[in-house]
Amino acid sequence: RLAGFPVTVGAGRPASGPVALAAAYAEGLRCVRALRVLGRDGEGASAGSLGFLGVLLGDGHDVSGFVGATLGPLLDYDARRGTELVRTLRAYFDCGGSLTRAKDELHVHVNTVVQRLDRVEVLLGQDWNGPERSLELQLALRLQLLSGA
Repeated sequence: RLAGFPVTVGAGRPASGPVALAAAYAEGLRCVRALRVLGRDGEGASAGSLGFLGVLLGDGHDVSGFVGATLGPLLDYDARRGTELVRTLRAYFDCGGSLTRAKDELHVHVNTVVQRLDRVEVLLGQDWNGPERSLELQLALRLQLLSGA
């Protein structure tokens, strides 16, 4: 706290040289503005820690990094075990959160969809279906399709 006011800190990516330092400074300022808009005065963040906002605010637009950070546990699980958690999550969101429509889309029993989404919760945490987290997941799923990330 400075004189009773919370200090909000935004970090830019590591840089050397005048041009890179100016870009890093601008990225840090964008992070501070985002924190204030989000009502997170007194906190600190980098573009990488701001989730999808960081992808939008950061100079690097690290789409594959965002996809990996957001969907990584599911991608890893699917790769190791030959499961379809990512595909199931995509179908679930594409069907508006309807288990019945998702099971029809996936051509599986509704219990299979429920079991897969239970595994998603174990891997991603209980908040995976909350408004902010589901938005990030849906964006990551779209970006994965669009970019091949």
